[in-house]
Amino acid sequence: ADSSDAEVELSAVRHQPEELEQLLARTKFTKKELQSLYRGFKSECPSGLVDEETFKQIYSQFFPQGDATTYAHFLFDAFDADRNGALCFQDFVVGLSVLLRGTVQEKLKWAFNLYDINKDGYITKEEMLEVMKAIYDMMGRCTQPTLRDSVPAEHVELFFQKMDRNRDGVVTFEEFLETCQKDKDIMSSMQIFENVI
Repeated sequence: ADSSDAEVELSAVRHQPEELEQLLARTKFTKKELQSLYRGFKSECPSGLVDEETFKQIYSQFFPQGDATTYAHFLFDAFDADRNGALCFQDFVVGLSVLLRGTVQEKLKWAFNLYDINKDGYITKEEMLEVMKAIYDMMGRCTQPTLRDSVPAEHVELFFQKMDRNRDGVVTFEEFLETCQKDKDIMSSMQIFENVI
């Protein structure tokens, strides 16, 4: 009876997400996992939608030792696929599926989108630095030894030298993908996403 209750609940929601079957097709979650994720989502967000402020509050609870506000902003933008300023269950679960179960290429596409703050199809050094600073701010005091303020910029400089293959000052998705897949150091540092999602 429990699973049929969840299905009725899933179809009766006010801000109705895509039908369960469509979400099953678009994600790599099972029906039971989707139902469980939905119950959790609804308990945190009874209206069925999460605005950016609520998302920041929820996300910041996971990083009490630092300031996760800026990173949560970038994360919210990356999850908000339709760019309407609110996350519905569908936005959330499709992004989560890529991050947790996606192929390397899907995860890198998602990461590229996170770094591409203005969504113009290129990552600039400034965009990468903004995201990197946000990650360091979020990690806060848990980084030992305490990092110098220049560390994020040094990190970005190194990444950029490797990624900007044609030296035009921006990184395209093709450059990003190729560099990340060939460079073990970059791939291991990209694993940070799995730790901070």
